[in-house]
This record gives sequence, structure tokens and C-alpha cells, in this order.
Amino acid sequence: MDDIDRKIVRAVQRDGRMSNRELADRVGLSPSPCLRRLKNLEQAGVIRGYHAEIDAALYGLPIIVFIRVRLERHDEDTVNAFEAKVRANDNIVECHVMTGQSDYLLRVMVADLSDYERFVRRELQRIGGVASIDTSFAYGMVKRRSAFPLVP
Repeated sequence: MDDIDRKIVRAVQRDGRMSNRELADRVGLSPSPCLRRLKNLEQAGVIRGYHAEIDAALYGLPIIVFIRVRLERHDEDTVNAFEAKVRANDNIVECHVMTGQSDYLLRVMVADLSDYERFVRRELQRIGGVASIDTSFAYGMVKRRSAFPLVP
């Protein structure tokens, strides 16, 4: 990936609906080579899709919860079962494998505190092998960015 490819990626991260002509102008290419590079980035899996940015509160999921999970065991069956349940749960929008005291960090979206309680009691606690659950609620957001930083 060269600097022009990175410019293309950053531009479509900011506005995935722009025309090829606009994209070409923004990155300093003519339309034909720009489209060819864009298609190559898509085929290589660098660009995996295009998404709309949605206002979570207006959609009905205003509560963002960060949950740190520690497993009882780290054998293959326990880890695979936990990760499969996480992948299948729509309330969990991100799951990161972590170093430190927690094994996973989940970002969960819920409608309200009752919905969060339902999620924990009926879904998260029922996943086998969970040793501890530690929750933090986000009450504001300082920064959210979709475009990657420049690569040095």
C-alpha cells in the first residue's frame, strides 16, 4: 500500500458515498486509475465494506457499556465457546482480546438500564466459563473518528 492508496482509504472512510470523480479529485488522480486502485483495495480486503454512521440515541440504543470479562479457564473449548456466543449476540458491537487483568473488553449497546440488566442476566451470565464481569457506563463521548491516522 502506498501513500495514494492510503489517501483513498482515508477519503472513503470520511465519505463512502462520494463519486469516483470526487474521490479522484481529492487524492490527485484521474478517475480511471483512481477507480482501478479503489477496486484493488476492495479485492485485497483492505476496504471490507461501506457503512452508514447512525445516531445510536435516535435509533433507540443510547446507552454504551464497556464490560471487562475474565474467564475461569483459558482452554480452547472455553475460549471458543465464549467467542462464539459473543459473535452471535447483537448487543455486543465490539469484542477485543485484552492483556492485563481482563481477558476481553466488550462494547455493548442497550436501550436503558433495564435492557442492560436483561442482557447481563439472560445472556452474558449464561455464557459458560465467565469468572467475572466488570462494567463501566459511558456518559459522554469526547472523540469518535472513523478515519485512520496517517502512517508514518
